[in-house]
Amino acid sequence: MSETLIVRAEDIRAARLCFQGARPWFRRHGLDWQAFLAEGLHAEVLAATGDALALRVIAEAEKRAARTEIEA
Repeated sequence: MSETLIVRAEDIRAARLCFQGARPWFRRHGLDWQAFLAEGLHAEVLAATGDALALRVIAEAEKRAARTEIEA
């Protein structure tokens, strides 16, 4: 995983997860939902939760980053 990988809201959707469940998940883990929506979040922060769903979202962010790199 890249140190600079930023996970975005679109990655949650790509992982086929819903925002209704994501909001309370962020709250439970002490993460700022509004800041995430505005700026994204470093993948390392999500990975540190150890949550399988977070890892699924990170995998989608990695796919997005790879596609972006190929297109550039």
